[in-house]
Amino acid sequence: MSLNRNCWVAILSIWASAALVAQPSASAGKELFSANCAACHAKNMVTPATGPALAGVEDRWADFPRTDLYKWVRGSGAMVQAGHPRAKALFAEWKGVAMNNFPQLTDEQIESLLLYVQEASKPVVKVEDPRTAGGNEEKPLPWLYIGIAATLGLLVFAMIRIVNNLQNVTRTQAGGTPVYKTTWDIVSTRGFVAFTVFVVILFGGWKMVDNATKMGREQTYQPTQPINFSHKIHAGDYKIDCQYCHDGARRSKQSVIPATNTCMNCHRAVKTGTLTGTSEITKIYASIGFNPLENTYIPNYENVSDAVIDSIYKKWIGEQYLAKTKLNSLDESGVSAVENQWEGVVKALKNDSNGKIQGPIEWVRIHNLPDHVYFNHAQHVSVGKLECQKCHGKVEEMEEVYQYSTLGMGWCVTCHRETEVKFADNQFYKSYNQDFIKMHKQRTHKDEANLEKVFVEDIGGLECQKCHY
Repeated sequence: MSLNRNCWVAILSIWASAALVAQPSASAGKELFSANCAACHAKNMVTPATGPALAGVEDRWADFPRTDLYKWVRGSGAMVQAGHPRAKALFAEWKGVAMNNFPQLTDEQIESLLLYVQEASKPVVKVEDPRTAGGNEEKPLPWLYIGIAATLGLLVFAMIRIVNNLQNVTRTQAGGTPVYKTTWDIVSTRGFVAFTVFVVILFGGWKMVDNATKMGREQTYQPTQPINFSHKIHAGDYKIDCQYCHDGARRSKQSVIPATNTCMNCHRAVKTGTLTGTSEITKIYASIGFNPLENTYIPNYENVSDAVIDSIYKKWIGEQYLAKTKLNSLDESGVSAVENQWEGVVKALKNDSNGKIQGPIEWVRIHNLPDHVYFNHAQHVSVGKLECQKCHGKVEEMEEVYQYSTLGMGWCVTCHRETEVKFADNQFYKSYNQDFIKMHKQRTHKDEANLEKVFVEDIGGLECQKCHY
């Protein structure tokens, strides 16, 4: 039976659509990588993380059929058990740490992943920002203000001397005797003392009000944390997404401090730090009760005695020391190094509030708002589509995190006035159609030529009740 022209057109359209959907692409691979691979593999593709660096993965599998690489992604464990040489070599290289299985990925999706790996592996050429060329902009220093105050004081003193000299000229012309005042005579006069007291009260009052309005907010605040955690290494070098650890930022009011279980997702395999060796990662193990010697959690860890805990982790630290120094046994300096390192672990974990090594790590809060201020991370991250760096600065470049922004009311208001609302592909604003936006702009007498832009202040972002209720 022959098909008419319309049927053939429909069939060809379906085939074309299917081919278009199935076509691998680096952009699709990027989304797949973020959803499936980013937790274990570095985003720059060249740095080993929990899993190996993915740059050059196709070359390393070039001696085997392409389908073997697909099988490895979908079920690595089965390939190891079947004795595949490349699979066994990888499993041995990573000391028995198994790769997650992704049986749901199609051949086309895996090809998209490989395209993205190729693209992300290319070296990034850094272009210097002309605004910061020639060095970073320096912030005003406190001594600068002190210098200005001292200069003004000297000017006042000089003016008093000038006035005194002019008075002496007048006295001389009138036939009187000049009166020469010493420095003490000048600063002890009633007028100078009154002026000084006025300045002190004015400055003290301003400082008191300024500190009161901050309510515990202190820009550049950088407390010492129980663990020397480097955001530069984790978020910068290894490209771990902020929301992988601070999972609450996208779904709740608080961004949340990650539990030790989150740390263990990587550090069950990564057992030595890039800069600190075992000194900091051992704190994670000792707090949660993971025995790195046996790769198991210690049973009934909460009730284990300090003596047993000491013996486990000192042995671990000692073995790592021997591996690093290539000695056969601990010498005097080695014993001292182990004792000092373990003492640092105990000091970081055991404190007056818990009195135990076991238990949650007590991180020191950096960012704090007054109780009368409401702030919701999810509203800004998931709805407003803001990057974490907007408020927290370039955390990926910070060895130790500090309070980057003032977190003051004026700072928030300025942001609401300057930030454009992102309506596109945003389910939260699906009721805000273009007719509504146009009417809103006309009602607020905004420029008719700028109707396409709506800022946060235009939809109630400056209403007092939004933050204070």
